[in-house]
Parts: sequence; structure tokens; C-alpha cells
Amino acid sequence: MNVLIIVAHPDDEIIGIGGTAVRHVEKGDNVYALILGKGAMARDGADAQTIKNLEQQTKNASKVIGFEEVFSYDFPDNRFDSVPRLDIIKVIEKCIKRIKPENIYTHYENDVNLDHQIVFQAVSTACRPCFSDCPRKIYTFETLSSTEWQLADNQTFNPNTFVNIEKYIDKKLKALEKYKDEMCEYPHSRSIKGVKILSQYRGLQSGNKYAEGLVLKREIL
Repeated sequence: MNVLIIVAHPDDEIIGIGGTAVRHVEKGDNVYALILGKGAMARDGADAQTIKNLEQQTKNASKVIGFEEVFSYDFPDNRFDSVPRLDIIKVIEKCIKRIKPENIYTHYENDVNLDHQIVFQAVSTACRPCFSDCPRKIYTFETLSSTEWQLADNQTFNPNTFVNIEKYIDKKLKALEKYKDEMCEYPHSRSIKGVKILSQYRGLQSGNKYAEGLVLKREIL
């Protein structure tokens, strides 16, 4: 099958769903990533070299995972609300029309990061079930340093689907190591150790050694 991962920033595609992506690849599925923003530019001191380095790190990480292709756009980092929502929707619709994915994975709708919220909303609009290219399944995933920092109790991420990634955790972590400018030192949650701990916790919830938790938002049978 064709699979499309839609995210706001470089490294989201690995932190959130890297193990599941490798699982798809090793099953013979065609896995694509759509990264809508450049990332990093909201940070103090970021410049053109920062973006160049991040683009190379994205390529290096994608090779580890085995993506068929990564589509990158330049919506402004942490300022997705400053551009017309329709512009983002049109990019997603164009990619869906090209890839014709059966499964789509994207951000949890209540992440602290505003760009993540907007991506979810844009995906929801682009995947209206009135087009022939409409995906059969839509999942959301958690992104460390955003999902778990939500303060509202009723907006906590509660997965209803678990993917066993015991065989794929090493590749996920190896891909994240390529994002050397994005990953932080433990105990920051966006760290190699933090990602591994979350995978172990989701594994405990599902009877696996390592797992990724997902929320199935819609399935069309």
C-alpha cells in the first residue's frame, strides 16, 4: 500500500511515527513523508545555514527509514497561523492526489505546538470523504515535546491503537541520531532516551517490548 506521513516540522516524522514507518517499509509498502514547514527558524540565532543543515539531516534520516520520497515545503516555523489555511490544505490535497495513500498519519489535534494543530485541521479538510483519493485510514500520533506538555486533562493523548516496533526501534533511534541539531539531552523529552522510554511505556500498555501509540480517527471499510 501507499502510506503518507504528514507533519509540520523536520524530525516530527521520526519522533512520532518512525517505528511504524520502518515496519511499513519492511512489509513492502511505499512510505512517503510530507514536511510542511522548514523548522528551526523560530529559534534565536537561526539562519540560512541552520536550514541547510536541517535539510541535509532530513535526507540522512529519511535514508535510514527508507522513505520513497520526502516532500518539503517552507511554511513559516511556528507561524502556520500567519498564512491562509487554504494554502496548506491545497499542498496536502496535491500530495494526496499524487500518492493516493491508503493510510495517513499526522499530528494529534491537541498538541501544544500550534503548527501541529493546524496541520491536523488541514489534513481533516483535505481528507473529506467525497473524493476518490480519500485515504481509508487516518491516524494521529504523539510528538514528544508537544503532545505530553498539554495542560488540559481532557485533551490528553489516549491511544487506541498500538504498533509493535520491537524489531524497528533501533532504526528509529538511528534515524533520530541524524537530527543532531534537533534532538536534546535527556531528561528533555525530545531526546533519544526520551523517545526510547516512551516506546517502552507504550509497549507496557500493549504487551510489547516497544510500541508506538496511535489514535485511529477514521476508517472506511
